[in-house]
Amino acid sequence: MTATAARSNRRKSDNGSTGLTISRVFTTKGVHPYDEVEWERRDVVQTNWKTGETVFEQKGVEFPSFWSVNASTIVTTKYFRGALGTEQREDSLKTLIDRVVQTYTKAGVEYGYFGTDADAEIFEHELTWMLLNQYFSFNSPVWFNVGTPAPQQVSACFILSVDDSMDSILNWYKEEGFIFKGGSGAGLNLSRIRSSKELLSSGGNASGPVSFMRGADASAGTIKSGGATRRAAKMVVLDVDHPDIEEFVETKAREEDKIRALRDAGFDMDLGGRDITSVQYQNANNSVRVSDEFMNAVVDGAGFGLRSRMDGSVIEEVDARNLFHKIAKAAWECADPGIQYDDTINAWHTNPATGRITASNPCSEYMSLDNSSCNLASLNLLKFLGDDGAFDAELFVKAVELIITAMDISICFADFPTESIGETTRNFRQLGIGYANLGALLMAMGKGYDSEGGRSTAAAITSIMTGASYRRSAELADVVGPYNGYAANAEGHQRVMRKHQAANDDLRVLADDRTLHAVATREWDKVVTLGAKSGFRNAQASVLAPTGTIGFMMDCDTTGIEPDFSLVKFKKLVGGGSMQIVNQTIPRALKRLGYKSEDVDAIVEFISEHGHVVGAPGLAAEHYEVFDTAMGQRAIRPMGHVRMMAAVQPFLSGAISKTVNLPENATVEDIENVYLEGWKLGLKALAVYRDNCKVGQPLSDGKKKTDGKGEAEVVEKIVEKIVYRPKRERLPKSRSGRTTSFSVSGAEGYMTSGAYADGRLGEVFLKLGKQGSTLAGVMDAFSIAVSIGLQYGVPLESFVQKFTNLKFEPAGMTDDPDIRIAQSFMDYIFRRLALDYLSFDDRAELGIYTAAERARYVETGSYLSEEDEAELPEAEQLRNDAGDDFNVDGARQPSLLDAHTTAELMEAMGVAEVDAPLCMTCGTKMRPSGSCYVCEGCGSTSGCS
Repeated sequence: MTATAARSNRRKSDNGSTGLTISRVFTTKGVHPYDEVEWERRDVVQTNWKTGETVFEQKGVEFPSFWSVNASTIVTTKYFRGALGTEQREDSLKTLIDRVVQTYTKAGVEYGYFGTDADAEIFEHELTWMLLNQYFSFNSPVWFNVGTPAPQQVSACFILSVDDSMDSILNWYKEEGFIFKGGSGAGLNLSRIRSSKELLSSGGNASGPVSFMRGADASAGTIKSGGATRRAAKMVVLDVDHPDIEEFVETKAREEDKIRALRDAGFDMDLGGRDITSVQYQNANNSVRVSDEFMNAVVDGAGFGLRSRMDGSVIEEVDARNLFHKIAKAAWECADPGIQYDDTINAWHTNPATGRITASNPCSEYMSLDNSSCNLASLNLLKFLGDDGAFDAELFVKAVELIITAMDISICFADFPTESIGETTRNFRQLGIGYANLGALLMAMGKGYDSEGGRSTAAAITSIMTGASYRRSAELADVVGPYNGYAANAEGHQRVMRKHQAANDDLRVLADDRTLHAVATREWDKVVTLGAKSGFRNAQASVLAPTGTIGFMMDCDTTGIEPDFSLVKFKKLVGGGSMQIVNQTIPRALKRLGYKSEDVDAIVEFISEHGHVVGAPGLAAEHYEVFDTAMGQRAIRPMGHVRMMAAVQPFLSGAISKTVNLPENATVEDIENVYLEGWKLGLKALAVYRDNCKVGQPLSDGKKKTDGKGEAEVVEKIVEKIVYRPKRERLPKSRSGRTTSFSVSGAEGYMTSGAYADGRLGEVFLKLGKQGSTLAGVMDAFSIAVSIGLQYGVPLESFVQKFTNLKFEPAGMTDDPDIRIAQSFMDYIFRRLALDYLSFDDRAELGIYTAAERARYVETGSYLSEEDEAELPEAEQLRNDAGDDFNVDGARQPSLLDAHTTAELMEAMGVAEVDAPLCMTCGTKMRPSGSCYVCEGCGSTSGCS
């Protein structure tokens, strides 16, 4: 259809308008956005840090010079379409942006959104400029699919439904499978399925929803293992009054017990391990949907009725407080279930006449009708902060207008995984605009995340965003009509708009946020006025998603609503390798707080070395809170996260993807308090995670840090022990061995060792002192004990860790050129065994090197020989060649060779352990993002787009 023909089909609104008028805000007439920036060609090479294998390589890709290597790597590997090595392969950001933006513009013309061709062209240029300059990004499915021969799926979030029939349950499996196959996630509520305490029509007992969860979990795991590089993302919700609620609550905690028992029995229970598939219910996030009735019963210590799914009658009464405790205890044990506040969710529901909101997407930010979907986009808040330290609210409003327009246009041409989802989405047109970089913005403004100032600014900006979105939605309704379901829900929708307006009126901002609040008030006034006249184009407008991959695409320091993860980060370098840098937001924040250049340099130097600000020279203690982070020395307390969520929740259509992290020594009562306060503060959903509560994934280093405090407060978990007897692996009758004579401070001895056929150490015999002496007898017994331990599977590394550095006489010089000084016989013996039987990597972790290796390190800065060095990936060579000191952005940076991401860097600095899985694509440690994890190495996520 030509543009002229399309305009002839446009529907005139009641006031005669035939389309939107788009004004230039970011662009210059006569100058294309691409001509305003400097471009360069780069080589993108991605390596698995664990195996050294090159997993991706594309040379000569084109990006703006100001885009980071990390951003260009993620876009190249994730979003460029076409087979590598073919002419069809995309190789420029220009091609990617044009593919998406021109598809949106063409659809906007076709469906009558623009008043003139000039308006369409301005829209195209403005959208291009914002994407090019990293002001916002669409969610990943847009970049995957729009403008390609593939189905034009634009949504990342899906909600399904299931009824109490086998046809519906099997259809749930099928629909969920198709969504997982496409790389997206889905959620649903199982509460319509009758409980195991109710009868079937045949007279037998029903299976109950938990039993059907088992089949769905297996399906998700199978589809994931059939080719995807990340776990399936799904949410399962059950109402708190369901008779099977206790079984549901305890399901994953019981499986965690199984993981521990199997792990202790020697099975591989790491994420991706060959034995983890025997554990059930691991592919879903579980949430309990609680009502105000239940929460009030918890507060009052009253009884609560569990109701039949068939007739609603109470079939069992439980103690509400006891059930609430079980929910919190299960979350304490394994992080599930989360909690969703049903009455609060539905009080803000714009479509109550059509049906209740019963579930959410996997990350809990999208909450709408069953069988629906939502496409997301997120703004980079830091881009709207001026040099004067003020947030540009008017520019922000203009950006929101354009983005909402584009998001709504996408529904016109989008494809959907099922017809029912497509029908609901086209009828209600749910959108999910949000933002990233809130934590960095607040820091740059000199405001603490957990402070009145931080919450004031966040609330005002969120209010502006949602107000401007609904105002634009009303303007779109005037041009192309309201959503199909609006007429039946007009009263409910307008009621929610007035609730948002009232919440904005009640917002008490600090003095420096009054300008922001005035803009928000103006927008909500227009929303109510225009909405009453024209209706709304969209049933919902805003959510706060995790923004994992697209956050990296925009070079954001922080994701979603999260605070800064840490004050030091890894920065990828052109040509490979990475370096530790201090967040660039920090100097900006210090200048905003009034510090002089020399003070800023000293503080940045201190942070570079220590990873925190406590004790930084010249930094006032009252400014410490500005630099509080999610992890580390001054980690934000759990209720600080809850209070921030509560500040912005009244100004969102949906909810917030965020996990409240608690320390390992947190108690069940602490989690109860978080869940209770979340309800009191008006949140829609909450998830918690207690450090190191899960074992079904690789953790930072397996160590348990404890300061000896609060041990009596930790709730002791009683696990039924499984008796496990290890099997002895005897040495062959004929085996290779070696005998070593040694001398420690003049005292002589002999050590004879024997090995298995594969070279593993299997026995040790030590001769010290005269035959028949006490020393000789003790050493014989010690040799037998160590040998038996080795044959029963005790790793040699464990013996080396225990017995090296033991100090007793004789101690001193030895006659071994690799071990010149020993602190005792034991110290020498196990250092020698490590050198003889352990690999270089294992020895390096223990700090044990040969004389030749130590000499090479003095000369070259690397323990490896030139031949071994040449076999390493280029990036690893660069890291080994780096000295202990080098400068990045004017600050001294330590070279921490064992870290590949910010999460690993924090652990290497001894700041904190990061309880997160390894990336299944590139092998690096991921870091938390909302209720998911993201990989800084390749942009992969644990389930959110």
